[in-house]
Order: sequence, then structure tokens, then C-alpha cells
Amino acid sequence: MAPFLLLYTVFTIWPVFQAMWVSLSKWSLTGSQGFVGLANYAKALDDKYFWAALGNTVKFTIITVPTMMVVAVLVALLANRASRVRAFARSAFYIPSVLTVSVISYISRFMASPHTGFINHFLHDIGLLPADVEPQWLLGPRLAWVTLAGTTVWWTIGFAMLLYLAALQEIPDDVYEAASIDGASKGRQLFSITLPLMSRTHWLVFLLQVIACFKVFGQVQLITGGGPAGSTTSLVLYIYQTGFGKDNLGYASAMSFALFLILLVFSLLQLRVQTRSEK
Repeated sequence: MAPFLLLYTVFTIWPVFQAMWVSLSKWSLTGSQGFVGLANYAKALDDKYFWAALGNTVKFTIITVPTMMVVAVLVALLANRASRVRAFARSAFYIPSVLTVSVISYISRFMASPHTGFINHFLHDIGLLPADVEPQWLLGPRLAWVTLAGTTVWWTIGFAMLLYLAALQEIPDDVYEAASIDGASKGRQLFSITLPLMSRTHWLVFLLQVIACFKVFGQVQLITGGGPAGSTTSLVLYIYQTGFGKDNLGYASAMSFALFLILLVFSLLQLRVQTRSEK
């Protein structure tokens, strides 16, 4: 126990207090340049780029989380059926979750290429795009958001699918048999039995995905770089650019603590939901 506490203190607790001190100082990569109190926090309140990055993060969360949850439920239902596609569905949708963000981002950029990418070729082949139209998936703000959200859903759906699969397998078959005897259709069983009995899993997946979305950095940095014109800059990316690009670690630490408070709220909610589900 003692070695664990020592390592936890050195690598977790101490960096938190160190970052708190840095957030109260004017600090660069060369060291402290003086104590400034709450000036960095006051600066964040007046920084339009901070609020824009926070707004982008919220937008990314709103787009990604509901989409991922709906698709994950559908995939879990497909993967839970006793059919020949069950093993394929489980493998096909889980494999992306074990890939690194750099691999996922490279695949996404390649597929989104306007002239050689799979997306435009596919849309041309099925007749949804005229032959002379090549959408720029990474250059327009709306299409860039679609690309980022689609990539994230594809990358993270595997873990959510496993959680939903576990929830589906905990529902007794007797419940469905009784509903069938009463004349309930498959659709009625889905909306009256399956989805309500997975309510705790819905909350767990929702909270985990919200936390992950607020920490989004890798795919934004590697796919769009925060562009075009900063329209996809996430809060973590802005913190990174401020701390290491503009050499302002004090202000970056203050914004990090603002993000920490947001994540703390969702983490406490996640802990509460998980504790209730274990009971």
C-alpha cells in the first residue's frame, strides 16, 4: 500500500498542486515570473477564444454523444442476435477502438480527401453527388465537424457496444417470452422492455462519453488542426496552443483547472451512477 501511495502522490497529487500554483503565477517554459493571483482566471472570463473553444467542445459533445449512443445500441442489438453476422458485427465494430488516435486520424484524412478519398468516391458511385462536385470535408466548418464527429463515433463505438451487450445479456428471456404471449410486437418489446431496462447503462455510456468529448484533443489536432479558422479548436487544443505555442503556462494551467471542474462534476455523476448500478 505504501509504494502505491508514494507513486500516487508523486505522479498525481503533487502535479495537481504544482499546476494550481502555476495557474496563480505568470509562468513560461523558463520558469516562474512572479505571482499574479487570480489574474489568469479573470483573463479566461474575458477571453473570447477561450469561450469559443469551450463552445466548440460543447458542440462536439452535442453532435457526438447522442449519435454514438444510438448507433451503439443498434450495433449491440445486431451483435446480440443469434445469427451468422453476430461474430462479424462484434469484431468489426470493436476493432477500431483498439487503434491509436494517430492511426484513426490518418485513415480519416485519407477517406476525407476530396479527389482520392473513399467518401466522395462512394457518394459518386451511389449517385448522391454529381461527377463534377468534390466536397472539401476538412476545409468547411460544417463538413469538418461532420468528419470529426463521424471519426470519433467510429473510433469509440466499440466500448459502448460492449457495455450495451452486457446490459442486453442481463435481461431475462422470460420477460420477452411473457411479452410475446401477451401479443407484444418486437418493436413494442424494444421500447417497453429492452431500452428501459438498460437505463443505467444509458447513463453510464452518456457520462463516460461526455467526459471523453470534453477531453478531445488528438483527432482534432491531427485531422483539422483546429481549423478552418479555429472553428474546430477544442478547449484542450486551445490550452495546448496557449501553453506550448504561446509559452504561457500560467494561463494554460488556469484554463486547465476550469476544465478540471467541469470534468469533476461529470465524474462524480458517473461514480454515483456506477455505485447505484452495482447495488
